[in-house]
Amino acid sequence: MIADIFGNLGMGLSVAITPINLLFLFIGAFVGMIVGLFPGFGPAAGIAILLPLTFGLDPTTAIIMLAGIYYGAMYGGTITSILINTPGESATVASTLDGYPLAQQGRAGPALVMQAIASFVGGTTGVILICALIPTLANLAASFGPSEYFLIILFGLLLLATVMGDNKINGIISALIGFAVGMVGVDVISGSQRFTFGSPELIGGIYFVPVAIGLFGIGELLYCIYIGQHKIELKKLRLSFRSENFWPTRKDYSESKFTFIRGSVIGFIAGLLPGSGGTLGSIMGYSIEKKVAKDPEKFGKGEMRGLVAPECANNAASAGSMVPLLSLGIPGSGSTAVLLGAFMMWGLRPGPMMIVNDPEFVWGLIASMYLGNIVLIFLCIAAIPLFVKFLDIPYRLVIPIIVVLCVVGTYALHSSIIETWMLVAGGLLGFGMKLYGYSPAATVLALVLGGMAENTLLQSLIASDGSLMVFVERPISLFLTCAVAVVLLAPYALKLYRYVTKRNVGLV
Repeated sequence: MIADIFGNLGMGLSVAITPINLLFLFIGAFVGMIVGLFPGFGPAAGIAILLPLTFGLDPTTAIIMLAGIYYGAMYGGTITSILINTPGESATVASTLDGYPLAQQGRAGPALVMQAIASFVGGTTGVILICALIPTLANLAASFGPSEYFLIILFGLLLLATVMGDNKINGIISALIGFAVGMVGVDVISGSQRFTFGSPELIGGIYFVPVAIGLFGIGELLYCIYIGQHKIELKKLRLSFRSENFWPTRKDYSESKFTFIRGSVIGFIAGLLPGSGGTLGSIMGYSIEKKVAKDPEKFGKGEMRGLVAPECANNAASAGSMVPLLSLGIPGSGSTAVLLGAFMMWGLRPGPMMIVNDPEFVWGLIASMYLGNIVLIFLCIAAIPLFVKFLDIPYRLVIPIIVVLCVVGTYALHSSIIETWMLVAGGLLGFGMKLYGYSPAATVLALVLGGMAENTLLQSLIASDGSLMVFVERPISLFLTCAVAVVLLAPYALKLYRYVTKRNVGLV
């Protein structure tokens, strides 16, 4: 098995190291870091906005570039977390807890270097574990039927709703909006039109790209304007390689040696769970590191381990979320949902059959992630002074550039005014969702997965003559049904446990 993995990686490297693929890998990694610098944005927004610009590229080259944006944004998002206490995206929120205090202590240089190293270790560990798991999961998924695929999709969406925060209802409503938008078009069974309102442009359904660009791109911009992000004058910062305190000390490395391992493994496991992604991974990494530390009182006050743990975790999680995408064809986060849409745009269907039928593409993408992490650690450290200066650019100058990219990119898809209006509608919807605590990521996930969920559900019921026993007849489907039930009932069981415990304490 190990020989097969090395053989596949060798084949993948032969694909990834072609000059054109290396060029676009570098472009994607660099753009991802730039995207991560914009507070509120993230990899999903960057991929959605730049997706139309990849038209005309070879599918392998385009996906390598988009994947570079995905994990590159994880590197860049922490720079603002450390320097100005503003996370570039949700997966880097935990990095502010000790990253910003380190900067206030005059240790911004060591913090930025250590986050680059931690990101490299987490990302590379994640890719190594991908190589080990992908073949096994692909073989397992080859035995899946429509019922198993439907249950996995349902499990992922329910899990996403439960990790949304305190308001689970908002998470469920966000997913239902995505399902509703995905129903527009033609019914797969009867062939009749649904919710097209007589428009021939809607017969083929609502294309996910304009909606994703609107939700993540325009919506985020409107929200940033609403909260006054464009008016904030950032403190001028300067960092130089010649500074005495630019590099981490030997003590920083020594104290964090086991943190690198713990954070990477925890993050990768979190990334495997559909719907969790880097946000949950980074929070889990930070929390567990604080619990196992002999001196937890140092955390939150500028402790290097408190920065290394979430950085390893969120980058390992970004790699981990590629496992369900590539082996099952199911995205594990909003970013991988946009990536799945990109796959479909080029006629690629991730899953066990793609791994069997197109191994050069799959292993070429995995090999590019190794190379991407190598590029990113050098790029991230070398460009720290440049990125610090980049933060000096007024946000109000960046906004119109992004708007033009969104509009031109959307119209260039199919030269459709209808899709441009969809972009506007998606932007307004995304702004409202952001403002009132709903999840654009859940909406995009449901939109991308809605058609797949409907098809697999109908196929399962048709094959079983309408019997729901199809979801418990086979061992795998029975296990997945139990997993769905646990996700649904766990909150109520927890409430009952707390109630009983509280009552028993009161009686005593």
